[in-house]
Amino acid sequence: MAEQMIDQTEEVTESLENSENGGPREQPAIDSKYRMIILAAQRSKQLQRGATPRVEADPRKTKTTRIAMKELENGKVHFETLTESQFSTKQ
Repeated sequence: MAEQMIDQTEEVTESLENSENGGPREQPAIDSKYRMIILAAQRSKQLQRGATPRVEADPRKTKTTRIAMKELENGKVHFETLTESQFSTKQ
């Protein structure tokens, strides 16, 4: 269940990152420290794969986890939370 949630979060984050209409979206609040950790880990993986940082940081001197946390603090990582019904229909 947790792995599926991580995969869903990664898919949503990547699709939002690659979308052409990057208009402002209302972002839900990060409701728990566990969600923040999952989001930061997924964003860190994206940065390791070559994604461009969305905050001022030198990727050669700053770890990707620190960059991801700073992006989350500044609201630069876009994500959606799925309800139980949305989650079950996407499987």
